[in-house]
Amino acid sequence: MTLPPIAILAGGLATRLRPITTTIPKAMVEVAGEPFIAHQLRLLRRENAQTVVLCLGYLGEQVAEFVGDGRRFGLDVRYSFDGDRLLGTGGALRKALPMLGSAFLILYGDSYLDLAYAPVVDAWRASGLDGLMTVYGNEGRWDTSNVVFSEGRILCYSKILRDPEMRYIDYGLGVLTAETLLAQPNDQPFDLAQIYTGLVEAGRLAGYEVGHRFYEIGSPEGLAETDAYLRQHGVPA
Repeated sequence: MTLPPIAILAGGLATRLRPITTTIPKAMVEVAGEPFIAHQLRLLRRENAQTVVLCLGYLGEQVAEFVGDGRRFGLDVRYSFDGDRLLGTGGALRKALPMLGSAFLILYGDSYLDLAYAPVVDAWRASGLDGLMTVYGNEGRWDTSNVVFSEGRILCYSKILRDPEMRYIDYGLGVLTAETLLAQPNDQPFDLAQIYTGLVEAGRLAGYEVGHRFYEIGSPEGLAETDAYLRQHGVPA
C-alpha cells in the first residue's frame, strides 16, 4: 500500500540543541554520519511513502538545498515555508494543506519512528474517525505521559493536565483529514495540540498503540541515543 502524503513538521528553532543549531536547522544536525533528515526520508521510503511535504521555518532553505526534489531518496519531496514568522505545528500544517490532499500523515522533524506505517493508516480508515494519534505505553519513562487511551480511542490528551490515568504518550505519528484544519485561519500561528484536543472533545480521535519506543533528537541526550540506534538499526543509504 502506498501511504497518503506525509507532512514533516521541521520549522522550529531547536533551542535545546544550541549551540549546534545556531547556524543549522535541527533537520540538518549530523546523526550517525549524515543529516538527520536523510535517515527520516529513507525510513519513509522503506514504508512505501511516495509524497513528503516538508514544513520548514528556521533556516529551512538549508534543508531544501540538501534534499532537493527527493528523487535520490526515492520520494517526491515538496516544501511549505512558514514565511516571515513561525506558524507553529498547526499553522504550518494549515498552510501546507494544498499540497497534502484530503488526508495525510504527520510526524515531527526531530523524531525517528521505526515502525510499520501501513497498519496505522489501516487503523485510521477502519475507525471512521477524523484523526488518529499513535500512542506508546510510556508509564513516565521517556517523557511525561499525556494520553488516556482505551479500546482504540483517545479519551484525554493534554500537554498541561497531569492525570494518573495518563499512562500513554503521543508517539509522534498522526493521521488527519484536511477538514479538521480548514476552520483555522491561514497564515496564523497555532499548535497542532489544539486540533487533537478538539477531536478528543468531539469523540473523533482514534488511537493506535505502538510497541516499540520512539527516538528523537530534540535534546542532547536524545541525540546521543538516536545516533547509537541509527548506527545499528538505521535504513542503509
